[in-house]
Amino acid sequence: MAGFVAEPTIGWIRCGAMPELPEVETVRRGLEPGLVGRTIVGARCTTNRKFTSAPDAVGAQIESVARRGKYLIVGLLDGRELVIHLGMTGVLAFASDPPRGPHERAAWELDNGTWLTFTDVRQFGRIAVVDEGCYESMATLAALGPEPFDPELDATTFWRSLRRSKQRLKTRLLSQRAIAGVGNIYADEACWLARVNPASRKVTRAEAERLLDAIRQVLASGIANGGTTLRDYRTVTGQTGSNQHQLNCYGRAGEPCPRCGAPLASKVYDGRTTTWCRACQPSR
Repeated sequence: MAGFVAEPTIGWIRCGAMPELPEVETVRRGLEPGLVGRTIVGARCTTNRKFTSAPDAVGAQIESVARRGKYLIVGLLDGRELVIHLGMTGVLAFASDPPRGPHERAAWELDNGTWLTFTDVRQFGRIAVVDEGCYESMATLAALGPEPFDPELDATTFWRSLRRSKQRLKTRLLSQRAIAGVGNIYADEACWLARVNPASRKVTRAEAERLLDAIRQVLASGIANGGTTLRDYRTVTGQTGSNQHQLNCYGRAGEPCPRCGAPLASKVYDGRTTTWCRACQPSR
């Protein structure tokens, strides 16, 4: 049980930031119709250990295509799972008899003659074939917090999870432990919508409740808009996502806040560029 894959041309996920829940969910929905019920009859991969487990799925029939946080989980009928992380430049695509491109890291041949290819320019993606639910070799996946839309996730539970750490709020969100699937783009957007300061180390229950609602709102919007295209991300049909046109603060440092008109601020916190409104999201 090893390896790791990532890269869809079935939904061009080559954006400037790592694909987050809405982008991965968009790709999942594009993959599902072409994969479920198909049997993997062949595979190829590079020698990079992140991708060498791709052939382990040969001979298995695909019964489901799910998502956990930013991971794609392809359920196999034999009780195993093909786990795919897109990294930053991962692209999955369906093709008939595709030539091996310079950035192809893995490819699977299906029983209908179609291939699913995985290209990854920067090789930050990963592929693994594991027994169902056995994620010990993938620490981040194993430690993921609850899904944002899990009905059992309420404001109190979310607040208590955030309080367990003294890290900055945004850093806690990006850790994936308090909630799964939120990255740089949607963390900035949710904090702005909830009027909470992303650099704060203390969060009240009321702030946590507003933030959870905001996270759900910006993620739902991202999914409805087919994801956020910053560079090369495309939907399964080759279209760009449109959520970049709905962003209120991410990547807009120096521009007026859509809510109050004050210039949006930007600063690097814990290695990640963060954008917020000093007037609407004051520090405490």
